Amino acid sequence: MDMGLRNKTALVTGSTKGIGKAIAIELAREGVNVLVNGRNNEEVERTVNELNSEFPSTFPQNATADIVDMQQREALFEKYSRVDILVNNMGMYEIMSYEDVDDEVWEKYFRTNVLAANGLSKFYLPKMLKNNYGRIIFIASEEAIMPSGQMPQYCMTKSMLLSLSKSLTKLTIGTEVTSNTIMPGPTLSENVYQIIESLFTEDVAFSEKEKKFMAENLPQSEIQRFIKPFEIGRLATFVCSPYASAFKGSPIRMDGGMVPTIF
Repeated sequence: MDMGLRNKTALVTGSTKGIGKAIAIELAREGVNVLVNGRNNEEVERTVNELNSEFPSTFPQNATADIVDMQQREALFEKYSRVDILVNNMGMYEIMSYEDVDDEVWEKYFRTNVLAANGLSKFYLPKMLKNNYGRIIFIASEEAIMPSGQMPQYCMTKSMLLSLSKSLTKLTIGTEVTSNTIMPGPTLSENVYQIIESLFTEDVAFSEKEKKFMAENLPQSEIQRFIKPFEIGRLATFVCSPYASAFKGSPIRMDGGMVPTIF
């Protein structure tokens, strides 16, 4: 299916690995010119080259920057003053007990997971409104609406993204600009793959290790496997497309059945 995105420009934050890279790949597959972002210039350049090789009709570019740093963010704005699509994917997480989360940690998570995304949105949204077209997507988590208690500092920020997205959409009334949030469940990123491999050393297929891990640790998952990054990438690509113009401020779940409630 042609998603109608050819020659659009997308900035995908944290797009050198995991969900961000999967989104960058799927957007490029649809002819989008992706601005690849990350803090490590070598990793960014490697990803740019991969996209250029696999999708030669597109024009991926290097958008190396630590977007938490305001000066680096400003430099990014000067280099790329307009985008059609903004995917706020970059974030941090760590399992921590509530007692160990001091004010410095709360502030670090707020700056990283919320303020960086808000800073990008605040810059690009007015330009999208002026052009009467644009897509802003925030990558949250099922933890935003179903906190496990294992990462209170992370859950707080992901819940904030739902509210921020809904607030922004109030500014887009009557336009072809949208702001939405995708809430993935447990996803098979590179780090997760390595963790599972290290936990189960027996010589069996990864799918068997995955099945055992899910049964023992995430029995509430209804798919009993990790979500593949490309699945989230395809969903994000659809949400970016003209076919998804009626999604406005929507929290879109792809959690594998983790959330037990209807809403």
